[in-house]
Amino acid sequence: MSIQERIDELISKINQASYEYYILDNPTMTDQEYDDYYKELLILEEKHPKFKRPDSPTNRVGGNALDKFEKVTHAHPMLSFDDIFNEEEIRAFDDRIKKTIASPTYTLEPKMDGLSGSLIYEKGLLVRGATRGDGIIGEDITLNIKTIKSVPLRLTKPIDIEVRGEIYMSKDAFLKANIDRRENNENEFANPRNAAAGSVRQLDSKITAKRNLDFMAYFIPNPEDFGLKTQSESLAFLRELGFVTNYKLNQKANDVDDILKYINDLAEKRPHLPYNIDGVVLKVDNLNDEKVLGYTSRVPRWGIAYKFPAEEVLTTLREIKFTVGRTGKITPNAIFHPVHVDGSLVSKATLHNYDYCVEKDIRVGDVISIRKAGDVIPEVVEVKLDRRNENVKEFTMIDKCPMCNTPLIRKDANHFCPNEHCPARKIEALIHFVSRPAMNIDGLGENIIEDFYNMKIISSIEDIYNLKNQKEELIELEGFGKKSIDNLLNSIENSKSNSLEKLLFAIGILGIGAKTAKVLAKKYHSLDNLMNASLEELTSIKDIGDVLANNIVNYFKDEKNIELINNLKKIGLNMEYKGEKSLYNSLISNKKFVITGTISFMGRNEIKALIEKYDGITVDSVSKNTDIVIVGDSPGSKYDKAQKLGIEIWNEERFKKIIESL
Repeated sequence: MSIQERIDELISKINQASYEYYILDNPTMTDQEYDDYYKELLILEEKHPKFKRPDSPTNRVGGNALDKFEKVTHAHPMLSFDDIFNEEEIRAFDDRIKKTIASPTYTLEPKMDGLSGSLIYEKGLLVRGATRGDGIIGEDITLNIKTIKSVPLRLTKPIDIEVRGEIYMSKDAFLKANIDRRENNENEFANPRNAAAGSVRQLDSKITAKRNLDFMAYFIPNPEDFGLKTQSESLAFLRELGFVTNYKLNQKANDVDDILKYINDLAEKRPHLPYNIDGVVLKVDNLNDEKVLGYTSRVPRWGIAYKFPAEEVLTTLREIKFTVGRTGKITPNAIFHPVHVDGSLVSKATLHNYDYCVEKDIRVGDVISIRKAGDVIPEVVEVKLDRRNENVKEFTMIDKCPMCNTPLIRKDANHFCPNEHCPARKIEALIHFVSRPAMNIDGLGENIIEDFYNMKIISSIEDIYNLKNQKEELIELEGFGKKSIDNLLNSIENSKSNSLEKLLFAIGILGIGAKTAKVLAKKYHSLDNLMNASLEELTSIKDIGDVLANNIVNYFKDEKNIELINNLKKIGLNMEYKGEKSLYNSLISNKKFVITGTISFMGRNEIKALIEKYDGITVDSVSKNTDIVIVGDSPGSKYDKAQKLGIEIWNEERFKKIIESL
């Protein structure tokens, strides 16, 4: 047998063993046999590199590190589904589908808690792997994708195809990764989803290979090209090609009762699965029905993602620690015995302010329930009073700043440190400036900002943009290297071109959040225009009001703030709005909308985008300040409240006419 023939034989044996292990769940080769074949293949390829094949399993160990990820444009946009959270919304989705499709059948699939990936095969050979990115443009992660053992490097059929699925980290791989990180004195991963996202974006694919990621295939963008007629057939075809699918848990349903039963059954199985899931994906099974239903500009109309309710766990409150925010606000935080909540290990949660602590009667030593608010931020739900003992300590509010010892002042429900030079306020302001919703500077996390501040490397916002002058000194710091510093400096340089709303949010005008910053940027187009705006003009803007208008005017009266703006101009930061300019329509502009029920011809996110395009605002709840309520099918209590308050109501027919007139 020739060298090439032996290499081909070894690859065939190893690939067959992988197929039996991952796809058939029926391994026929022992670990020892697999290792022996693999070692023999490795030796042959090292001695005879010209015979090494691109689909060799030895490619999974990773290759040379990259300097950066290249951008790739998806041939078909990678759209995500709208989220729903309860039975009412499931029934509304089913009703909307049945307006177009008389008797739909649905596929029900566990919603994997990882990140979406796209794989491109040519003649059955893997040629590219990419992240979802913004749905249109992602990043090329081919070298990292090849390290994932459950991703076939060569398909069972020599076809050209794009396959999409979830890149994730199993619970066992997550535990092992954190054990390794502890042994190496590295910070542990917060949860498997974050670990997978960080691992797949390593520039060094050898690091990715060590993380033992997995891939679950669930979608083919052009199934009709392969003669497939249903999503169920697509999933079976993916498995036939050599992909891992969730075939044991996927089911079909004909009505809402079937869907609800599946959700309840899966919720019971959820804790015992080898990976994390956070819900159920519902898709219309018939692919022709999918075509008929189509897409909005943002989401498919033929599918929806049901999210499981946030998990609550019990723990014991050990301490209440006070922190100082960038505005001087003092926040009490619950410090408790670490617990796993929805896949994350958490040990603290915000208690908001003094009134919150008193209202909930929170005391050190209490048993408390914790959950993630919005599936992200930990919060204290309640105190388990029936488990309180006599040793608990009643909550006491501090009267001096925990950082600078300045006496606190109270404004409404909150306490503040009035010392503008308080180190904690400065550090928090810097952390806010570089954060993702603000200037989005990668490489300057909270701990690094705090270290750089204490080392007097960064004392002001301007210092961030002067770090390039200290490159050699930074490289000498422990934990940094040339590549990490180059990446940081590139991120800082790129932030200069951010659109105005990012800068407006970043500089920290009191009360101006990301959404309001965008409203102001779209309204005034440049920072100079905003700086010259009068108090009367600002208060006329929807939802700005007297307090925010005064905050804006007072900010730009402060000489120190003017000096900061002028310095940032000299440094080269963009001061103009780069986004889509607002349009005007008297029926929509400067008005506040609530959407309730299901609109048959347009998705909720698409409606919100349209309203914002015309400078309108969408909110979740009806109040006396609401201008218009858009009502679709199954509107619920919001419609009743709007009628009681005498708020203008647009039914689906009227809303459609207004859109057509724009």
